[in-house]
Amino acid sequence: MELRVRFLGEVRRQDLFGRFGIQAAAASRDLATYKDLAPGNLDYDSKNKVYVRSDLFRPVFDFPPARVLAWLTRGYGDHEPTKQRPLVPSELAAEINDPDLEALSVVTRAIHRKSAVQISYRAVSSGMTSRAIVPFALADSGSRWHVRAYDRRSNEFRDFVLARIADARFDGEPIVDEELPEHDIQWNRIVELELVPHPANMRNPDTIEAEYGMTDGMRVIRVRAALVGYMLRRWNVDCTPDHSLRGGENYLWLKNRQALYGVTNLVLAPGYNESISDRR
Repeated sequence: MELRVRFLGEVRRQDLFGRFGIQAAAASRDLATYKDLAPGNLDYDSKNKVYVRSDLFRPVFDFPPARVLAWLTRGYGDHEPTKQRPLVPSELAAEINDPDLEALSVVTRAIHRKSAVQISYRAVSSGMTSRAIVPFALADSGSRWHVRAYDRRSNEFRDFVLARIADARFDGEPIVDEELPEHDIQWNRIVELELVPHPANMRNPDTIEAEYGMTDGMRVIRVRAALVGYMLRRWNVDCTPDHSLRGGENYLWLKNRQALYGVTNLVLAPGYNESISDRR
């Protein structure tokens, strides 16, 4: 309940029916229990028959950002925030760039409501800036989380690193047609990438074929154009036309480099330098 209220801004009894398979009376009791635990956190919208986040909302439960993002994007872990004993011993790489949960909650509620937000954003090139964005999706680059949004400052769709958002609040300005996600060409375009074992670096290509689940020596991946650069960097895919990167981390080579035509974030792609032939 608190996850939905905090990060989506609302909760209905039907949400509890669908998640837990309980009856109406049990859902009403659970809502009443939460209101006892957190008086002032919920307001009831009688017109739409939904409990909404109040202006006095204060979280009762403490969730790690990684768990919140997993729930938001995959639906995992939406139960009480207790430590679970792992089924097998395991360790995860340390997270060193967690987003601010309150700023995240504004962004995710804006996505859910289809609203604009004002953010204070720390950019590498320009430092702290203020801007209005219209967010519509979260994206994981493999090393950090972004929000995809229309940026009213630059008048284009961009990625914003969640951990760089220092403050966020709702913007009352209505969304106009060109700010809607269907106009984000890079987000809506799907690129097919043909990945093969690196011809120069791999003495035993069958090892790479097995590891990456290749068929006939190739793995075809379909990726949104907006995420192509992140994907190629994450897996250290050599994007040179002549597979000339010799790093020990370059296990893969992009066979169909022409598929990158028109993709805008290729500065992230290992070995990619736009040539005259690429621009034609």
